[in-house]
This record gives sequence, C-alpha cells and structure tokens, in this order.
Amino acid sequence: MSVVSLLGVKVLNNPAKFNDSYHFEITFECLEQLQKDLEWKLTYVGSATSSEHDQELDSLLVGPIPVGVNKFLFEADPPDLRRIPSTEILGVTVILLTCSYDGREFVRVGYYVNNEYDSEELNAEPPSKPDIERVKRNVLAEKPRVTRFAIKWDTEDSAPAEFPPEQPEADTVEDDGAGYGAEEVELEEGLKAELAAEEAKAVAEGEDEEMGGADDNVGAKEKEDGSDAGSEDLEAESSGSEDEDVEEEEGEGDEDMEMGEGEQSRGSNERKAPIGQNVEHSEVMVH
Repeated sequence: MSVVSLLGVKVLNNPAKFNDSYHFEITFECLEQLQKDLEWKLTYVGSATSSEHDQELDSLLVGPIPVGVNKFLFEADPPDLRRIPSTEILGVTVILLTCSYDGREFVRVGYYVNNEYDSEELNAEPPSKPDIERVKRNVLAEKPRVTRFAIKWDTEDSAPAEFPPEQPEADTVEDDGAGYGAEEVELEEGLKAELAAEEAKAVAEGEDEEMGGADDNVGAKEKEDGSDAGSEDLEAESSGSEDEDVEEEEGEGDEDMEMGEGEQSRGSNERKAPIGQNVEHSEVMVH
C-alpha cells in the first residue's frame, strides 16, 4: 500500500505562451509520518524520437510531510529552446510530473501539450524560423496519464515483494511425474478402445442396412407381382363384363340398359385411378 496518494493536479495558467512558466496546484494525502522529504520534478520531452532532448524544467523538495491531506503550488521554468530541435518546437509533445521518495519514483503524471501559433494565418503558413513570441501552448489537463509504482517507504514491511513467497512444504511433496505418465497411457488406451468399439458398431449397422435393403427389394418385387396380377384380374373382369354386355345386346337389344352399364363400368375405373396416383407420389480525475 502506498503511504502517499496523489489526489489531484490543477494546471493554473493554461493556455499560456510558450515562454511562460508552468504553475501547478498539487494535492496529496499522507497516511504515515515520513522521515524524509518528497521530491517533485517536471520534465519536458523535447523530441518524440530521442530522449536526449528531454530536459528537467524544475524540481522541488516538500517536507516535512504532516499526516493527512496536503496542498502546495509548484512552479517550473519554460523549456530551453536551444535544447529542442527546431522541427520539434511546434506540434504535440509531452510533459511529465513525477514524485519520488528517497530516490524511488512512486507516481508519474503525463500530459499532452500542443504548441501552435496564435493565428490561423501563421498556422496555415508557418515561417521557416519559429517565432516563439507568437507560439502558445495548451496543456490537455483533462486527460492526464497516471502511472503508480510500488516502492519501499521507511520500513521493510512496506517493501514490495520482489520474489514469490517461499514454499518449504513443496520440497516434501512426492514427485508425481510418473503418475502423470501412467495417466496419459491409460487415457490413450481408453481412447483406442472407444474408437474400436465405434468402428465395430459402424460395421454392424452397415450390415443391417444392407440386409434391410435386400428385404425392401424383395417386398417391392412382391408388390410389383401383386399389382400385375391385380391388373390382370381387372382386365379379365372387364373382358367378362364386355362379353356379358354383348350377350345382353344380342338377347334383349335394350340400348338404354347398355348405356347405363357402360357408364357404371367407366365410373368404377375412374374411382380406382387416384389410388395408383397416390402410390407414385411419395480522464478523468487524478487519484
């Protein structure tokens, strides 16, 4: 647990000219009495491609620190233009506000800073040599990037764990590497047995399907034979009825009766036709 917690940072003069000093109001809380002072620093990142152009704008020692909530003002000088590449003066860069205790950094706050001219004309057509008097800075104070680090404070108990805790009981546990190998062999044999059973079952089901298909073929053949026989009987019956009709025509000569019987025979054939057809269709606050 951190003894000092950063509660908030306010950028007081923002936006401002490039050559103006930085002014911050910093609020933090101290949970225990500290033996040493806190060191605050403000660093300006002069180039995005190399840390050689970074420069410390100012540093401040704060102490002694009373327990509770504390607030103070931190003022830092503007960056030295001689240490910044001319091509890096305009545009977006970063400032870092850090705090350390006994040389150990425990909190870092980063802000984006946009440097541009104070007129649209100069921004549209900037001069070859930057005009610093016309350059203004704007710190994006609403979106800080806060990073915290666990450090050792005044006591050894506050030091963060550098190594995992000791486990002396781990040396007394029997090595079960052989057990792991036996379990793998047993698992492999079980899988092989299951695969063999599945293959045997698939073969048996295939034989049943072949036998079932043969039975279906026999049944279909029997049905075809039965349908042929039925059609022959129907033809025989129809021929017999025709013979009877002829005999009745010769014997009686009644034309009305012959018409009636012919209509009845045709009607019976029309009622049987559908049967066959049926068969065919299937940011944030800083804390």
